[in-house]
Amino acid sequence: MPTVTDNAICIRRWDYSETSQTVSLFLRDHGLVRGIVKGAKRAGGSFDGGVDVLTHGQVVMILTPSRELATVTAWHVLEAFRPLRERLAANRCGLYMVDLVHHMLTEHDAHPLLFDALRESLAAMGDTPRVGRTLLVWVWALLCETGYQPRLDRDAETGSALPAEAPTLAFSSAAGGVVADTGEADRWRVRRETIDLLREVAAGRPPADIEPRRLERANRLLAAYIRALLGREPPAMTWLYPDLAT
Repeated sequence: MPTVTDNAICIRRWDYSETSQTVSLFLRDHGLVRGIVKGAKRAGGSFDGGVDVLTHGQVVMILTPSRELATVTAWHVLEAFRPLRERLAANRCGLYMVDLVHHMLTEHDAHPLLFDALRESLAAMGDTPRVGRTLLVWVWALLCETGYQPRLDRDAETGSALPAEAPTLAFSSAAGGVVADTGEADRWRVRRETIDLLREVAAGRPPADIEPRRLERANRLLAAYIRALLGREPPAMTWLYPDLAT
C-alpha cells in the first residue's frame, strides 16, 4: 500500500459521517484522486475542521489499487485563497474552474503544468479587474492539456484559409474550431475580434487590459464549446453563465 505525499487542490467534498468526509483532490503529480478523510470534522483532530474546496495543501494519502477511495492521513493547508471566499465573482470563477477539472480530467492522470496554472490562477483571483482574463487564460490551458484546443488559424472543417476581411466568423464544436460563417445550424456566429483575442491567448500574448464585453464573449464561447464537448452543462457553469445561449 504505497503512501504518497503531494501538493493538492480540493475540488469537491462530501460528508461521509458525523466526523468524516470524502473528497476529490487534484494532485500535482498523481492527478485526480478520491479519498476518505476519517475524523476530518472531529474537534481537536489533525485536519483542522476538514478539507475545504478551493484550498491548496500538502496531502499524505495511502493509495490502495483494490479500493475506490484512498485514505487521507494528513492535510496541511498551504493556501486558502481568501478572495475566493470574499468576492462573489472570484468565488464563482474558482468553482467553475475546479468543476471543469472534475469533468474534463480522468482519475490518476497527472497534469502538473495544469495544476500549477490552476494554483496560480486561483491565487490571482484577488486582482478583481483581471478575474475574467485569468479565467480565459486558464480555460485555454485546460483545453490544450486535454487535447481539445480549438483550431483558430484556418477553417477547422476544410483546412482552407478563413475570409480575411469578414467581420464575423463561426465556431463549430463538431469541427473543433473556427469555420466559415455560412449560417448553417451546426455553428455559432462569432465576432472576428473574439477569435482574434483567442489567438492572442493561444500565442501566449493575452493583452494586459481587455475590453470587458470582448472578454466576456470569449469566455462564453469557450464555455459553450466545453458544454458541447461534455454533452451537458456542469453545475458551476450554470452559476457563472445562467443565460448561456443554446
